[in-house]
Amino acid sequence: MNAAAAMAEHLGTVELRIPSKPEWVAVARLAVAAIANRLPFSVEEIEDLKLAIAESCTICIQHGAGGETIDMTCETLTSHLRIVIRDHRYRLRATGSEAARAGAAPAVEGLGIFLIQALMDELEYSIDPQMGTELVMVKRVGT
Repeated sequence: MNAAAAMAEHLGTVELRIPSKPEWVAVARLAVAAIANRLPFSVEEIEDLKLAIAESCTICIQHGAGGETIDMTCETLTSHLRIVIRDHRYRLRATGSEAARAGAAPAVEGLGIFLIQALMDELEYSIDPQMGTELVMVKRVGT
């Protein structure tokens, strides 16, 4: 695909920043539903997207020690929706058990990642004790 064709299929990007608190996850869910509604997703697919967003925000909240916000970026294309959820941690100095955990590579386990993988077409994620958590998800239209 050439650059002109790639630009023609890009419909827009929406960015949202919410506080890293459970009571704000509903805002991210509503935003992704409104964005997905602009693409030809079914009602069931939009519900799947909302659940995936809720789970990814929850992962950021759980692993986001010290993070004050969660950023959501939704890139809409005619063929798919690409969503990036991230928190930002900026630690000046880790102490005690935090220092021990910072040396180990954190792992995301549990039902949240399993659900996101089941609901989305693609998922990549990373958790870095210094830089934060990032989940990149893709949901293709018509799958």
